[in-house]
Amino acid sequence: MTDLPLRGLLIGPARPLGPRGVPSGIAKSRVSGAVALSETGFQGDVQGDPVRHGGPEKAVHHYPFEHYACWARELGPHPLLAAPGAFGENIATIGLTEEDVAIGDVFELGTAIVEVSQGRQPCWKLNERFGRASMARDVQSTGRTGWYYRVLRVGAVAPDDRLRLVERTSPGWTIARIRHAFYVDTLNREELAGIAALERLAAGWRAHAARRLEKRRVEDWTARLDTPSDT
Repeated sequence: MTDLPLRGLLIGPARPLGPRGVPSGIAKSRVSGAVALSETGFQGDVQGDPVRHGGPEKAVHHYPFEHYACWARELGPHPLLAAPGAFGENIATIGLTEEDVAIGDVFELGTAIVEVSQGRQPCWKLNERFGRASMARDVQSTGRTGWYYRVLRVGAVAPDDRLRLVERTSPGWTIARIRHAFYVDTLNREELAGIAALERLAAGWRAHAARRLEKRRVEDWTARLDTPSDT
């Protein structure tokens, strides 16, 4: 049974990001005390683009801290990699990755209950965050994306709380498996049909799989992954 201490609990306001000053909540800071967690996220945690970020299906972003060592080897020294928070995550742990976590996994987090809802789709704001034009594409291609939770029971979370697995409904449908279907084996109809029918997956991702099944083509990722020339 997974029972892990938090390595970071982070929130933040929307701040200007990059040379264009685009509003973003990706720069978060550690908290020192308990924070209320509602169905739409942590109190005091703000998204610069609420249309594409946040909301009930993306209330909490979890990023594995063990990935930081991989990024440090690949990118070299980078000040963002010294502590959790580089990827805009709300919580960080060691001992749980995209290979382990599946859609519908339910965890106790402080006094709240959360459920894995979808993986993270990286966007170009990671390019601005790291000062690296390919960062969003690198996150997608490596599969080191992290994932999101929906909140099943509101509560409070403190930095010294633990993340405890309490239920698994579809352990075969890991975040890594779905990423492979979306970005590697992109027109595997059997996998796409399974994703479209996966009840506890966020509705937007189920619809995404259904559209690809219907159209039989892969969508263009450029607008999401590449930094706009004029924002």
